[in-house]
Amino acid sequence: MMPGLRQKIAWWGALLSVTLLVAWCLLWELMLAPLHPGGSWLALKAVPLVFPLIGVIKRDLYTLQWTSMMILLYFTEGVVRGWSDRTMPWLGWGEAIIVFVFFCCALLYVQPYKRAAKKAAQELLEKVTRGSNTPGGRR
Repeated sequence: MMPGLRQKIAWWGALLSVTLLVAWCLLWELMLAPLHPGGSWLALKAVPLVFPLIGVIKRDLYTLQWTSMMILLYFTEGVVRGWSDRTMPWLGWGEAIIVFVFFCCALLYVQPYKRAAKKAAQELLEKVTRGSNTPGGRR
């Protein structure tokens, strides 16, 4: 698979999974299994996911990086509630799976940029090191 195509698929996966996670959280806490009849304030957990959505749409690397860390809180919640919920544990496990998909897609999308930055830094370091090793010290 071509690197450009792989990145495009990873971006679409990240975008769709974070969008799905927002909808999942809202449906879970408002309709499917709210903690209290009629809905729960816990639905507000979807709000922090809306902020990075714009950055993901714009393919902003920084947003994808910090979101991949922030979203791990949702993974933790999904695993805990999936393990402990007696009525609908599949909602928790579903949340954990959606987060896992986003995390993998975000890493796959960012990976070529990180590799290029690391290579550029290594080349710069080699250039600086070669320059300081010339006879007579500095140029």
